[in-house]
Amino acid sequence: MDRVQDKVVVVTGASSGIGRAIAQKLSEHGALLVLGARREDRLQELASRLPNPAEYRVTDVTRREQVEALARAALDRFGRIDAWVNNAGVMPLSRMEMDKVDEWERTVDVNIKGVLWGIHAALGHMLTRGHGHFVNISSVGGLKTMPTAAVYCGTKYAVRAIGEGLRMETAGKVRVTTIYPGAVTSELTHGISVPEVRRSMDAFVDIAIPPEAIADGVLYALGQPADVAVTDLVIRPARQEF
Repeated sequence: MDRVQDKVVVVTGASSGIGRAIAQKLSEHGALLVLGARREDRLQELASRLPNPAEYRVTDVTRREQVEALARAALDRFGRIDAWVNNAGVMPLSRMEMDKVDEWERTVDVNIKGVLWGIHAALGHMLTRGHGHFVNISSVGGLKTMPTAAVYCGTKYAVRAIGEGLRMETAGKVRVTTIYPGAVTSELTHGISVPEVRRSMDAFVDIAIPPEAIADGVLYALGQPADVAVTDLVIRPARQEF
């Protein structure tokens, strides 16, 4: 039997890109999904297309009460949360000297606080049950810092640190996987407000891998036996140097 069959999995940032691919992949393998994102029309369309039952809630991960409501929706519909995928993220790149403090704040709120609110919403339930699994989507930017990406990379380093700390504190009860995607076809670059920086990202278009490659990694991590923890997965194009 598929090891994700009938697992209840919450996925944030599920309306497009990596999140949508994760939802489709897990549903195809029998998971019961609860989807969170800001765009209700896309959530509704996705939920209607999935082969397995799915619930959704409009969720801004920067709002703690909305993430808590997403967790309640999972418990109300399915009675448990087996895994939580912290996928929602933004990437508004710019040089520090441009002083785009509003973008910095948004990046911190989504990429760090969004992960923390997801952990907050589900951890107590998982500890009470004695098992659970968090999958946090970081980035290769969480392993190496690059110009124009200082704040973004800082948040993705934080995802790495938070996940590792959580893994150590809950070893034997809750599994934690951090995934580091490289260049992936997604809407992330749409949030770059500096034209020259956005153009510089075009170089990655030709080598970018599809979001399904990351979904395969999530499926692999969630599908391991209960005594096996996949802690870190770097998934990037074979042609990507960093």
